[in-house]
Amino acid sequence: MPEPKHQKILLVDDESDIREFISYNLSKEGYNVSTASNGKEAIQKAIELKPHLIILDVMMPEMDGIETCSQLRLIKELNSTIIAFLTARGEDYSQIAGFEAGGDDYITKPIKPKVLISRVKALLKRYKGIQETKNEGSTNTIEIAGLIIDKEKYVVLKGEEELILPRKEFELLALLASKKNKVFTRDEIYSSVWGDNIIVGDRTIDVHIRKLREKIGNDLIKTIKGVGYKFVD
Repeated sequence: MPEPKHQKILLVDDESDIREFISYNLSKEGYNVSTASNGKEAIQKAIELKPHLIILDVMMPEMDGIETCSQLRLIKELNSTIIAFLTARGEDYSQIAGFEAGGDDYITKPIKPKVLISRVKALLKRYKGIQETKNEGSTNTIEIAGLIIDKEKYVVLKGEEELILPRKEFELLALLASKKNKVFTRDEIYSSVWGDNIIVGDRTIDVHIRKLREKIGNDLIKTIKGVGYKFVD
């Protein structure tokens, strides 16, 4: 993983004081920080900069953070980019909506500088983990049940159809398909897909499984009641 000065962070918030505060503290740690004030500008800058991490405010005019994240996740070149939502305490914000859109984590504001830096370091370690997974060579492609799962390109081929899945859906599918008929417990799934340091609601896995079944078929992922899920062929 590159040193902080080579790690690119895109900060997106419509409030200039928030941008200034967070940008100042991250820049002081040596990170290469760019900013955007709205969702449309964020998408343009993300395509241009290809940042390692995007910190994205949820509540913004015109295009909110959830929609912006959904649009970013349609861009193949940004599949490895970590996206963390910024949320204010008391905001009407659904974690599940954020994760469904392809978000990786959320940061509650206001946040103390030391805590912010710690969270950013942890998130960038996850980026490193994604890159290492991509470089595993022969394990990059899984062919099973009429699906071709390309872990490098984050693309699933279902016959002639190309499916572009939000990253968490993709990672969940790749995990289950990596060992046919193995029952993955909910704890194993949380740890592998979301990470041990990420706290998500109990329904998060269920929502992602439901969405995967809608796209690849209802019969390929079996629920083991009270335990977890397995991929069957």
